[in-house]
Amino acid sequence: MIEQNNNGAHSAPGTTPIGKVYLVGAGPGDPELLTLKAVRILAEAEVVLYDRLVSEPIMAMVPPSAEQVYVGKRRADHAMPQASINDLLVHYAQAGKVVVRLKGGDPFIFGRGGEELEVVAQLGIPFEVVPGVTAASGCATYAGIPLTHRDYSQSVRFITGHLKNGDINLNWKELAQPDQTLVFYMGLVGITQIAESMIRYGRSPDTSLAIVEKGTTPEQNVHITTLADVSSLVAHTDIHAPTLIIIGEVVQLHRQLRWR
Repeated sequence: MIEQNNNGAHSAPGTTPIGKVYLVGAGPGDPELLTLKAVRILAEAEVVLYDRLVSEPIMAMVPPSAEQVYVGKRRADHAMPQASINDLLVHYAQAGKVVVRLKGGDPFIFGRGGEELEVVAQLGIPFEVVPGVTAASGCATYAGIPLTHRDYSQSVRFITGHLKNGDINLNWKELAQPDQTLVFYMGLVGITQIAESMIRYGRSPDTSLAIVEKGTTPEQNVHITTLADVSSLVAHTDIHAPTLIIIGEVVQLHRQLRWR
């Protein structure tokens, strides 16, 4: 006979119940952007694996009884390799724990959530995904920059500025087309290459660009410039990750629509 535990997992009598993995999006920083479901599941957590983009106010919501495991990464400094994170998820779930993998933004948008769940799913471990407000939406909104606008942009693209091999080899001809908004995640280090490539393939050097630093948090800063001038801005301004880069005419609405 197979029994079902309170978390929807199954186990045979006399064995340790299989736990469950929740992949939860923590949003871009403001704890009030958490979904109600995320708050409920976080309160039920027995183990929380969290990354460096999860803000301190959100971590303060983790129950004191829950084990907290930092698995954060930053450029050239991985606190824990991805394979080890996958192994930890499996380890705690097979020990019968309610495991919350807490990720900044949305776990399925440049969050490697799919990679982690592939391992969990292959082993038959129950799991659930809770979407989060992705950085593109949250940071742009808090900066007063609508990602689409009938007068300026009819589409928006989310792009990683840090590829697997460390290069930024993208379809620049397509990305340089007008009337679209480009949002680069993890693009601060490669911002000069991004801007130069955009100009080389036909985007106007005067195209507006915003760097949103620590978006949605009390430390948020919004730096407005152009493709032509962004290298100088970064060279002479103390800007720290996490950042989000927005390119397009919609950036011009920042001064009119900003509310923070």
